Amino acid sequence: MKKGYQLLTTIFLILLVFACKEEPKPRIKFPTTDLSKANMMPKPLKIVATNNAFGLDRYTAIYTTKGAAGFESVGNFLAKKIKSKIDLDIPVNSESQEPVERVIYINQSDSLDLETPEAYQLYINQDSIILNSNTAEGAFRGIQTLRQIIPEISNDTLAEQKIWPVPSGKIIDNPNFEYRGSMLDVARHFFSVKDVKKYIDLLSYYKINVLHLHLSDDQGWRIEIKSWPKLTEVGGSTEVGGEAGGFYTQEDYKEIVAYAAERYMTIIPEIDMPGHTNAASVSYPFLNGNGKPLKLYEGMRVGFSTFDTKKDTVYSFIDDVVREISEITPGPYFHIGGDESHVTKKKDYIYFVNRVEKIVQKHGKRMIGWDEVAIANVDSTSISQWWASEENAKKAIKKGMKIIMSPAKKAYLDMEYDTLSKHGLHWAAYIPVDTAYVWTPETFGNIPRKNILGIEAPLWSETISNIDELEYLAFPRIIGYSELSWSTKENRDWEDYKIRLANQAPFLDRMDVKYYPSKLIDWKKSKHTYEIIEKD
Repeated sequence: MKKGYQLLTTIFLILLVFACKEEPKPRIKFPTTDLSKANMMPKPLKIVATNNAFGLDRYTAIYTTKGAAGFESVGNFLAKKIKSKIDLDIPVNSESQEPVERVIYINQSDSLDLETPEAYQLYINQDSIILNSNTAEGAFRGIQTLRQIIPEISNDTLAEQKIWPVPSGKIIDNPNFEYRGSMLDVARHFFSVKDVKKYIDLLSYYKINVLHLHLSDDQGWRIEIKSWPKLTEVGGSTEVGGEAGGFYTQEDYKEIVAYAAERYMTIIPEIDMPGHTNAASVSYPFLNGNGKPLKLYEGMRVGFSTFDTKKDTVYSFIDDVVREISEITPGPYFHIGGDESHVTKKKDYIYFVNRVEKIVQKHGKRMIGWDEVAIANVDSTSISQWWASEENAKKAIKKGMKIIMSPAKKAYLDMEYDTLSKHGLHWAAYIPVDTAYVWTPETFGNIPRKNILGIEAPLWSETISNIDELEYLAFPRIIGYSELSWSTKENRDWEDYKIRLANQAPFLDRMDVKYYPSKLIDWKKSKHTYEIIEKD
């Protein structure tokens, strides 16, 4: 209550100081705007429209709670995105003498109503927008909503200056799942730091908070390990189709991690093992456990490779890899893969996973593995990612493990939309835009809700080799997965969703996203009346 009083006092004083410097202007009469019909994605928990508007214009300023960690950075991020969207400069915590008539206040709250770190409240009035959150992370989620309801085109009939009417009302919001992710396979085809950053920007706009990077496979090893340099020198030299491959230096990887952290997104590294390991074994042949001659692999077949699970030197190698990557990964997770290890004997697989789990834990991380890892004697702190086997998911539940929901027939971004898709596969299913959205993760496969950590939409890269093709498979389906992750099932409705999805087209166009223009959606194209200075 104390902080709420201080907030109102602060806003009052800001407006009073600036109002005293100039003759008061007549109150603007805005046309009726309906916040409940704004194109927010994912849909907030609660929206109450008051049918007025906040006048965003050159007399607007952003202020943040003084001394609150991260809040000023969130304010600066919002100002930058407003500039790139509508070419309007908004000062942040400025003490200049320029007139201010309206305020966006990003407030660190102590409200008990904000139940999780990502919860936020938006109160939009004619003269002020107040964003409440207990954390900068929650404030960051809230400004994504605010970005979405700022109109692209100004209303030039209301005053001498351009004004962008932001619909007024109240938004109370909180995520449905704490884990809301996408996976990007950079092993089958390599994607540059620039491409990964763009994907992070797009994901964070839709409140996705995890990017899982599949860093190794039969076709390529993509992360520098200083103690084992041939992994990238040899294993990073090719990819599917025989192209040049590539890898991230540790500095590159740290740059990706830092960029994601600025957007409150966790990077999860995956080193797939004991299968999907040909690139590693070609680099260091002592790792090989399948007894066959080694050569670089550029195809798409799976299941033929394995580490030698009986050699202590293999575990010394894994210890070095997990240690080096963990040291530059601040997030709590390390993904060990564990899928499709078809030539590893079951007892050897179980022994391997048990040992690697201990290595991951030794380096301070929580192990994630594809659903096969549940057949090993893993403990309840490890996480199973359900992609193929409901039986394995049930085994994980019996062990008390959390589940990441990634069922291939519903959540795989590399599945073709339909028979006319230019990219992708369809071994699991065709997944058109409606199929991607119209399912209920909370009850899918009868997994208890308490065991579900969240949802992840994986994007395997066998059939794509550049950012345009990545975007074709990811968008618009990843937007639907963001809503399945964030919004409650009571708030999800296909007929409502497809209208809001249609209105994402201006943002996607502005970001130069080569999305799949599904005929199920009546895409709303915008006509820009100004030059875009910077992509949003």
